[in-house]
Amino acid sequence: MSARIPKTAMVFAAGLGLRMRPITETLPKPLVKIRGRTLIDHCLDRLAENGVETAIVNVHWLADQIEAHLATRTSPRIVISDERERLLDQGGGIKRVLPLIGEAPFLVCNTDAFWIEGPRSNIARLAQAFDPETMDIALLVAASAGAVGVDWPGDFTMTREGRLVSREDRHVAPFVYTGVGIMKPQLFSGASDDVFRLAPYLHAAAAKGRLFGVRLDGLWLHIGRPQTIAEAEDAIERSIL
Repeated sequence: MSARIPKTAMVFAAGLGLRMRPITETLPKPLVKIRGRTLIDHCLDRLAENGVETAIVNVHWLADQIEAHLATRTSPRIVISDERERLLDQGGGIKRVLPLIGEAPFLVCNTDAFWIEGPRSNIARLAQAFDPETMDIALLVAASAGAVGVDWPGDFTMTREGRLVSREDRHVAPFVYTGVGIMKPQLFSGASDDVFRLAPYLHAAAAKGRLFGVRLDGLWLHIGRPQTIAEAEDAIERSIL
């Protein structure tokens, strides 16, 4: 386990899960199960295994269900950021909890960030690669080709040094953002809006040459639509055989 791994993570669980309907009309997406375990537990298990001590989880849609489910967890320590009254989007969600994050770099994790691990923890590899002197953000990225559930033209290209370059319009990029990253909290301290997206901060860091990527070792599965649940379970079954 690397001493570089942040002790705090921001876990995004507030989304409406519109593409996962009709399942998410009555069940929040983080509680969708893959092989009998919820997406959010898969995420939190990975964080706990890597020594993350606190997971700040924002909630909005069907928040009571998520809170009740998380009440049974002991590791990592769960702190709820209640967005029931107003959905803040990912950037705004981070800004709201900056006092809880503190000054040190922190992890972010989408609850639909799901992967079959390679021989070494990908979170540990990401943390080991993160250099605050040269990077503002480091992202875990996966090859678009071969990933399960990728239905868009990719997000980034990558230089030999590991710098990520944003995909140009009408182009196809070889790497997708997996929903897991390490970021400096100072990036968000000057934000004036309360509701804003995270993506522009990624692209701004890329434009400055301070966005880096670590290629996922294993298989990434994007749980975005109902049919991808079965696709993910089939992929896991094949990996076990």
